[in-house]
Amino acid sequence: MARPKTQFLCLLSTLILFSAVALAANYPSTDAERQQFLQHLSDAAIERTHHTVLYDPAYVRIPYPAGDVPADTGVCTDEVIRSYRALGIDLQKEVHEDMQANFSKYPNHARWMLLHTDTNIDHRRVPNLMVFFSRKGEILLITRNSADYHPGELVAWDLGGNVPHIGIIVDRRSPSGRYMVVHNIGAGPRLEDVLFD
Repeated sequence: MARPKTQFLCLLSTLILFSAVALAANYPSTDAERQQFLQHLSDAAIERTHHTVLYDPAYVRIPYPAGDVPADTGVCTDEVIRSYRALGIDLQKEVHEDMQANFSKYPNHARWMLLHTDTNIDHRRVPNLMVFFSRKGEILLITRNSADYHPGELVAWDLGGNVPHIGIIVDRRSPSGRYMVVHNIGAGPRLEDVLFD
């Protein structure tokens, strides 16, 4: 049974949950394929926790497509980007193409005063990923019930002061029984029980 979507009321709320499996040719057409995709994304995110990554939000010129900042640097979005790359999905390319066709849907002009896309940074910004995933996947119902959250889903937070953050729910449970999240909030990719923090 499909889970209900929630309305996208503002760019960020305390917690936004995405099922982002409807991407390009990788769109799973059956429930079994969808579950397999989400499991593979969860596995890719867990694998990222074995890497040493210095938190570095610097603007870096990178190739396009399939560009990446140096492997030993990155931010929260880079863990999502690298996890998707492990599944053969290039979010740099996917986000860029959607932004080119739908630039006004993205917060670039209002937030960063940009008048055009930038393949070096657009996919590395949480608000842009949130718009992209809400357009290509779905926004899921936000609850305080941990059973409503599943491995492979993406979660975005407002950390306060309009500071966005994003991570991937994975197939590992904490002692609390909740699924854990892989994210980089400053100390490299970590597996933590932070879903409701």
